Amino acid sequence: MNFTSVLLQAAGGGGGSTMLILMGAMFVVMYFFMIRPQQKRQKDAVKFRDSLKKGDMVVTIGGAHGKVVEVDNDTITLDIDRGVRVKFEKSAISQESSKKYAQAATTEVAETK
Repeated sequence: MNFTSVLLQAAGGGGGSTMLILMGAMFVVMYFFMIRPQQKRQKDAVKFRDSLKKGDMVVTIGGAHGKVVEVDNDTITLDIDRGVRVKFEKSAISQESSKKYAQAATTEVAETK
């Protein structure tokens, strides 16, 4: 038996507990950097969709821009052009654009002065 085989045999003895600690640490890191932020984004999206009201300007997941005309339990009716109304599921609304439109209008007014 040579010296390297003795060292390799000695190193293999305590590897099980170290491996469990490393696996646990990896899970904790994945939870805080991947799972938890995703859950927070989902919770914020649900809260946003529940807070939609008539008159809000929104953008759908498909990219359609419109003004909320009617809000039901699971659906929202958008006015996407003069007199053109389309009904969407609430889950198809991705973001509110009222603030973006208001910001653009104030900059446009300021530039014309």
